[in-house]
Amino acid sequence: MPASPLEEYNRKRDFNKTAEPSGTKSPPSANPVFVVQKHLASHLHYDFRLEIDGVLKSWAVPKGPSASPKEKRLAVATEDHPMQYASFEGVIPAGEYGAGKVIVWDRGTFQNLKDGKTLEESYSTGHLVINLQGEKLKGGYSLLRTKMGWLMVKMEDEFARPLSDILNEQPASVISGRLVEEI
Repeated sequence: MPASPLEEYNRKRDFNKTAEPSGTKSPPSANPVFVVQKHLASHLHYDFRLEIDGVLKSWAVPKGPSASPKEKRLAVATEDHPMQYASFEGVIPAGEYGAGKVIVWDRGTFQNLKDGKTLEESYSTGHLVINLQGEKLKGGYSLLRTKMGWLMVKMEDEFARPLSDILNEQPASVISGRLVEEI
């Protein structure tokens, strides 16, 4: 078990070569944040990150998040990231872990919808139920840990869009307005 929740993150990166932020655990926010980063590395994927206990708990979502309750998305847990990573856009140099281009595809705040459980408890038991208030993603989502990884599923609510392809409809960064290929 790492001594710090960010030990693995910091060990994998050479901060003399990458512009990614180093960081330490932050105090918890009154309004926890989430971020979705579009990451063009060896394969295009999306990194979904939730602020839990002063760090960004992170998942790689190969097909990206969906606004449709009919589509379950595999979400592979990755190492925790520092809170400063929530605004990172740029190029991770060749030879560095995660080499490729990164944009902030979406960001916002979220609430825990699990009555009687903290976010930390829900994460450790493998079932998060959250409400996202992002610039693109809104409403209820569930993350459920299975034997094969986590599943990310949009819940039925007024923000569900069963026939939508939100990833291609809104491909640009919410910070810079650029496409990941333009970074």
